[in-house]
Amino acid sequence: MPSPELDLRLEGFKAADEGFWHAIGIEQDMLTALAEHHTPDGVHSYFVLHNGAVTWGAPGEPQLVALHLRRDLQTKTFRFDHAELPLPAMAQSWLIRRGCAPGAIGLLPGMGTAPADESTRALEQRLMSDRDQFALLHSYTDDDPDNAVTVVVLRALDERSPTPFRVLHEEVDTRAWTHTLREGGFDSLDDALQWCEDRLAGEASPLPPVRPSARSTRHLAPLVPTTPATRPPGRSR
Repeated sequence: MPSPELDLRLEGFKAADEGFWHAIGIEQDMLTALAEHHTPDGVHSYFVLHNGAVTWGAPGEPQLVALHLRRDLQTKTFRFDHAELPLPAMAQSWLIRRGCAPGAIGLLPGMGTAPADESTRALEQRLMSDRDQFALLHSYTDDDPDNAVTVVVLRALDERSPTPFRVLHEEVDTRAWTHTLREGGFDSLDDALQWCEDRLAGEASPLPPVRPSARSTRHLAPLVPTTPATRPPGRSR
C-alpha cells in the first residue's frame, strides 16, 4: 500500500523564509510522515519525515528530516526550521526542544520498526528527553535489507566528560520488522570512526561501555549538529 500523501497544512500560506522550496518543497512528494503533531491554534506543526529521495543519493546520508513549521495566521505566512538526522529518537528530541509536546510526537501506527527489547526502548526514551550534551559528528545509514544498520558518532560538549566520544548503533531486522539500539563509549574520534567502519564491514567487536560521569550516572542525548567528521567507507546501496 502506498504511503499517504504528505499534508503540511500550508494551503493559503506563503513561505516567509528563503530556501523552503530547496530544503523541503522540491522533494515533498518523496517525504513520508512517520510522526506529526499540530497545535490546536494552528500555529505550529511538527513532523518526523522519511525522505525517500535520499536512497538515490550519496550512500550513507541521513534519511530522516525533523521539520518545525510556524504559521503567522494574520499575514498568512510561515517560517520553518529543519534538521537531517539519522535516528527517529534524535528527530523527536530535536522537535521536543522546539516546543513539541513530548507525548505527541510518537511514530504513527505502521510507521517504522518496533523496538526489539527494553534496552532499545529505554535508550530511545533517554535520547528523546535529555538535553543537548553531545554534538553530532558523523552518521552512516546502510539501508541494505541484508545489513540494515545506522551508526552515529557523538562528541561530548562537556570537556570533563570521562567518555568524550560515543557511538550509537541501530540494527534493523527486516524480517521481524524490529530494531535494536545500543550505545558505546570511546576515548578518541579515530577509535569511534574505526568501530563504525568495522561494523559496516561486518567485522566490529562489541561496543565498549560508556563511563558515567562523576556528577551523574545518566547518559545524555545528542542533538547539536556540527561539521561532520570524515565518513568511513561503508557499503553503498
